Amino acid sequence: MTHNPENNGRGGLTRRGLVAGLPLFLAACNSGARPDPLAVRPEMPAMDIPARYVSMYGPMPNEQFPVPRIDLRQIDPRYWRREVPDPTGEAPGTIIVDTSGPFLYHVQTGGRAMRYGVGVGRQGFEWAGRATIQDKKPWPTWTPPASMIERQPELEKYRNGQDPGLDNPLGARALYLFQNGRDTLYRIHGTNEPWSIGKSMSSGCIRLLNQDIIHLYDNTTIGTPVLVKQGNTGWA
Repeated sequence: MTHNPENNGRGGLTRRGLVAGLPLFLAACNSGARPDPLAVRPEMPAMDIPARYVSMYGPMPNEQFPVPRIDLRQIDPRYWRREVPDPTGEAPGTIIVDTSGPFLYHVQTGGRAMRYGVGVGRQGFEWAGRATIQDKKPWPTWTPPASMIERQPELEKYRNGQDPGLDNPLGARALYLFQNGRDTLYRIHGTNEPWSIGKSMSSGCIRLLNQDIIHLYDNTTIGTPVLVKQGNTGWA
């Protein structure tokens, strides 16, 4: 497939996504140096967390690598998973990423959508366009490209891949986006940095809480269409 940087239509990457995002996007979803979670935790007021969310984001001990519970005080409640009226107008089954939300919508039948809070690419790492999920993996291996290792020599030890696990930047699941049969190098994946949800700090990929990516993964099939939208949609 030849990416046309002038193609801003429904089927391709935006000029900015291709020219700016894709070369830098080869950083392959790592956010770089990990911040101190206490330093970036939102100052959330004391609240009574509904029991359904406590359960939704509770521990998952039966996973290959047991997933710990999420401290929901780290995350604005609007980014907790919930079913909402579908604002997108896309066909049921479609995944839409609204980077201005930032939210991911998985369109359901009956005019509804499952909405997930996400973390998105920081400035210079944005991507937009239509793609298809052509592969999906539980507990994936993360392999930083040579260009990233050159910028961050400490990643040399992962040149042949970082083993799956709770420290892996792709988290518990990954959905691989392709265009016309070719890998875009763009991923929808889990994260072990829950405080990053709602922020623009990744190297291009869309990250969800591990509990949320597992839920999305279980409800997504190969061939699912994906649309990533930059700019203010007005949906939030």
